[in-house]
Amino acid sequence: MSQHTLFVCTSCNFAVGQREHLGQRGGYQLWQSLLKCQQQGQLPPNFRVQPVECLSACNRFCVIALASPEKTTLMFGDLPALDSATAIAQLATQYAASGDGLIPRRDRPVLLQKGILARIPPVLPPQP
Repeated sequence: MSQHTLFVCTSCNFAVGQREHLGQRGGYQLWQSLLKCQQQGQLPPNFRVQPVECLSACNRFCVIALASPEKTTLMFGDLPALDSATAIAQLATQYAASGDGLIPRRDRPVLLQKGILARIPPVLPPQP
């Protein structure tokens, strides 16, 4: 079973024009919500939730990326910090089940049908 990583930018703003909510950055709050989802078994067991200081999408709020060896990396932004974790967990389940990491827009949770920032092709092993 392949290892998957859900990167969460912990320094992202809470919302447009609002850095923090209740004294914490939005990205940090989203990361905490995703850790709770993981503890409750809502994320596939082969997913690691990894906080990162910056994903360089600073003109957006709450940015995540899903990555796995030999799969397309998907990056999403403008996610509501307090209301996205369940949809992200659903997308992570779809991502883990996919062979190539691509999930058609219409099949993604509604919250993630918009806001895609990047589709980065996989790094494939050299061909003989």
